[in-house]
Amino acid sequence: MPSSTPASATAELSAASGRRRSSVLLRSLLRDRYATASLIFLLIVLICAIIGPSLLAEQARSLNLRGRNAPPFSLENGWMFVLGGDALGRSLLARIIVASQNTLLIAGSAVFLSMLVGGFLGLVAGYRGGKVGAILLRLADAIMSFPSMLLAVIVLFVFEPGVMNVVLVLAVSRIPIFMRTVRAEVLELKQRMFVTAARAMGAKKNRILLRHIAPMLLPTLINLAALEMAFVMLVESGLSFLGIGIQPPDVTWGLMVADGRNYLGSAWWLAFWPGLAIMLVAMSLNLLSNWLRIVTDPVERWRLETEAR
Repeated sequence: MPSSTPASATAELSAASGRRRSSVLLRSLLRDRYATASLIFLLIVLICAIIGPSLLAEQARSLNLRGRNAPPFSLENGWMFVLGGDALGRSLLARIIVASQNTLLIAGSAVFLSMLVGGFLGLVAGYRGGKVGAILLRLADAIMSFPSMLLAVIVLFVFEPGVMNVVLVLAVSRIPIFMRTVRAEVLELKQRMFVTAARAMGAKKNRILLRHIAPMLLPTLINLAALEMAFVMLVESGLSFLGIGIQPPDVTWGLMVADGRNYLGSAWWLAFWPGLAIMLVAMSLNLLSNWLRIVTDPVERWRLETEAR
């Protein structure tokens, strides 16, 4: 028997291990019917958000006075009015699909920025500690002392409401969540043997953080990002509902709910369908994050791999 494994054999073993791991993840996903349904629904929403506005932008803007407040499931004005029409006779289905792009773009951008900044600050606060860590913690406490909605209302009331301002204020309000989570993980990881070994071999702090500790944090960050995505969507919808979020002619699901609140007694579907879209996406993100938590947990992942054998 040769003492060393050839490069080709090593590559084949690595590929086989990757295929087996993917198979285990797929089987665990299929066993969780709620997570599977959530993933399929979110993929459909994502596809609609990517290609929908380019296909349905004209239908979402065109007025049809004969279809004003048209009831749902009535095809008198065409299949685009299957969910009904709004107060100006615009197709609710087309507007919901077009609004999905802004809603997901705002929530995704805010979560990505907060994860990027909060993750970096959490790495620094957890690994260095001392005065730097104490200052960062006090800064996080100061931001968290204000509820996210209240902080966003104050900032957007002072500054002009807009897409960029909404993204920035939502991102700032969620930075402490990522920072404190990453800091707690780093405090535990830096005590492990692989970090001690890397330090003993002369690895610098930046290399230890970026090459050894940061990859271990990705599962936690992905899981937390899924939860925060749902929360940020709800906050953005609340801001649009209050009239200090996204402004026309841009449209989001929250703004559609705000426009339909004056017609709840006569045309409930104007606020119901976009509100249902918000609820379903938020619920799907929470169910999918629960599956991600199980998969990324070492103990639960070991159980899944054992069951798959």
